[in-house]
Amino acid sequence: MTEQDFIAVIPARYASSRFPGKPLAKIGDMTMIERVYRQVKKAVENVYVATDDERIANTVKEFGGNVVMTGTHHKSGTDRCYEAYLNIGSNAKVIINVQGDEPFVDPSQIRTIKECFADNATQIATLIRPFDPSRGFEALFDKNTPKVVIDNDMYALYFSRSIIPYVRNYEWNEWVDKTQYYTHIGMYAYRADILKEITALPQSSLEIAESLEQLRWLQNGYKIKTGMSKCPTIGIDTPDDLERARKYVTEHHD
Repeated sequence: MTEQDFIAVIPARYASSRFPGKPLAKIGDMTMIERVYRQVKKAVENVYVATDDERIANTVKEFGGNVVMTGTHHKSGTDRCYEAYLNIGSNAKVIINVQGDEPFVDPSQIRTIKECFADNATQIATLIRPFDPSRGFEALFDKNTPKVVIDNDMYALYFSRSIIPYVRNYEWNEWVDKTQYYTHIGMYAYRADILKEITALPQSSLEIAESLEQLRWLQNGYKIKTGMSKCPTIGIDTPDDLERARKYVTEHHD
């Protein structure tokens, strides 16, 4: 595939119950959305911010980025990505969905997810990370850190907020030393025709139970290829996360 076969879309909402206006929060001398955009631009030529808010749109225009307006009704970044793709009028074969609250996303992660599409059979791709046992069981147990199990060809078998797999015959606090666990990194990429199909699907029972959108796709028979990344990430979900990100930038003079 050529570079023109890919387009990256960064969904960005102003309204957020936990952190309103998050994309416009300053980290160092840049807004968060500008940091995400500039990191993605290092790995993808065609990059757009997809938003329903004029304040975000104006900010993106001010730093010279591409922006596309989308509706306010979307329940997920996947849905917003598809409308953005249609509104842009893109002919790209693969749409990469990069979260707008990952200001330090590594370009190598984006290149890894692009490489998944060297296989013509790949419908959807995402990233996973080997869990570091030194972090301990409590970190693995965190419901906000989805776990994933994969097959021998790097396709996802299941995602869960619970710990999977269960390690029989050992106490729970020994599990992290008995098998390799993987956690999910919330970046996705989809072939254009598959994105059209999955955005038309109703919510599935597994998705509702776990509140994980990707289970809708698996439950409907779609396959999700995974790419391995060991890069650390700093997602911004709360004002406390923002302060940690600001401290990181100050310490690293980024």
